[in-house]
Amino acid sequence: MHKDRQRLEKLIELGNLMTRIRDTDILMETILTEARKLSNCDAGSIYRVEEDELVFSYTQNDTQQRALPPGKKLLYSTFRMKISSQSIAGYVALTGTPLNIPDVYQLDDSVPYSFNPSYDQKTNYRTGSVLTLPLRTAAGRNIGVLQLINALDPAGKVVPFPEEEIPFIRHFANTAAVALERADMTRTIILRMISMAELRDPKETGAHVNRVGAYSAELYEAWALAHNLPETQIKHDKDLLRIAAMLHDVGKVGISDAILKKPGKLTDEEYETMKEHPVIGAKLFGNADSELDAISLDIALCHHERWDGRGYPGFVDVLTGSPLPDKLAPNGKARGRSELEIPLWARIVAIADVYDALSSRRSYKEPWNQDMVFEELRKSAGTQFDPELVEIFSSQRELMESIRGKYPDPESD
Repeated sequence: MHKDRQRLEKLIELGNLMTRIRDTDILMETILTEARKLSNCDAGSIYRVEEDELVFSYTQNDTQQRALPPGKKLLYSTFRMKISSQSIAGYVALTGTPLNIPDVYQLDDSVPYSFNPSYDQKTNYRTGSVLTLPLRTAAGRNIGVLQLINALDPAGKVVPFPEEEIPFIRHFANTAAVALERADMTRTIILRMISMAELRDPKETGAHVNRVGAYSAELYEAWALAHNLPETQIKHDKDLLRIAAMLHDVGKVGISDAILKKPGKLTDEEYETMKEHPVIGAKLFGNADSELDAISLDIALCHHERWDGRGYPGFVDVLTGSPLPDKLAPNGKARGRSELEIPLWARIVAIADVYDALSSRRSYKEPWNQDMVFEELRKSAGTQFDPELVEIFSSQRELMESIRGKYPDPESD
């Protein structure tokens, strides 16, 4: 009885934690981490439902993570599969019925689903016990599948998932689904805002802003770990940054089509007009009454500042765009922010934004190859970018490249 009460209190605590997370990707990471703690298992994955397909969206594997060098993350490719009863995850998505399989290599011939051993063969991993649960909202809508792999006993031996634990994990999955639905709504609203900017500037696509948000969140986490920040703070800040970074160029809605859609080089006068978009974007968050608003303001306003102080818009009043009287340059204009005068969030997004621009196809250029992109970032360290952040970003090259595959441009689909 005492153990059940502890479990209930833990479920309530986790429910409160998940409702505070705003971003879908950060939430999936938290859901999988906490589900694996509850079930004491080695690995797991989350699949999301998109129309009649399951999308492999997130995975964790302690055995494979331990084999990586310190500071490196487990990389994985997303893939899609039709929802059908032929796969374990597909069966659970289709029927809404949890499956607790003691050993996927010993399935009964009577079941309609089968286990695909190709991943095990490719990685030398051995999948054994698998617990697969539907992620269903309060209204009964199935939005995904939670799959937990290789339950461990106290000695670290792979064992079946205990049947008596499943009701608690299933309750957790239901709570997680409600939180995911709420986070999905938040991202949908943000992407609708971005779509308005996309109508004005074709470069501001949902794929672009999702990539910039993801690069920024991973760069921040690597920086924060290097600075020994507490895990709770890292998760909190990463969640806020992931969303705020997506809104970095929202101020472009205030720039005319003649400038945004001009195929050739801008005139000096047009470029000066274009440089107004950081202030326009910052004004949207000018009455910041939350941490998210405050971070979004810093990013929108300062992501074009430079480490050497030669960026824009410099020290200006957010509401008027006028230079601050005590922060004037010799020419009477606003002095540019430099080095640590630029908020950390903006220094991070500046790198993420340029990295994505160089790596992407534009009407006026082909995508650069990754060696050229990282060389350009290194050349700009100490002038355009924070040199420490460039070094950390470069150390995460494989991770950043993998993010591009997760959010491809429409023409790459």
